Amino acid sequence: MYKRILLAYDGSESGQKALLDCHDLAQWGHSELFLLAVMPLALTALGPEGSFYDESMQERERARYQSILDVGLRRLADSGLAARGEVVVGDAVDEIVRYARSIESDLIVVGHKHLDGWAARWWRGSVSKALIEHSPCNVLVVITR
Repeated sequence: MYKRILLAYDGSESGQKALLDCHDLAQWGHSELFLLAVMPLALTALGPEGSFYDESMQERERARYQSILDVGLRRLADSGLAARGEVVVGDAVDEIVRYARSIESDLIVVGHKHLDGWAARWWRGSVSKALIEHSPCNVLVVITR
């Protein structure tokens, strides 16, 4: 069974469903649980010319992501499961893979919402699809519609 489960958690509907599924797996297998919130680098757009790093926006966003993570940790604690959590900054796939390697995770759980239309799928990309390609361990994709 899985000893260390990493949940890439963003508080979204698909993230909430993944949290519930992750909870069931961890409880059944007596696994260690880790929640990871990946925050993109806070850049302010200048138009088509480019963007710049905004430190005050970065701090506000970090606080928002920490709040989302704290809610997930509290939900797990309320159901009797201990979990550790961390907010990191960077590309979601790169950071999830890096963290999974650092804790020697044997399962990554990620939520996924099906997008309507090819343009929406192309524009947004798919973290779960890219994660499957780069993951050092098994990946469970929890789908919401």
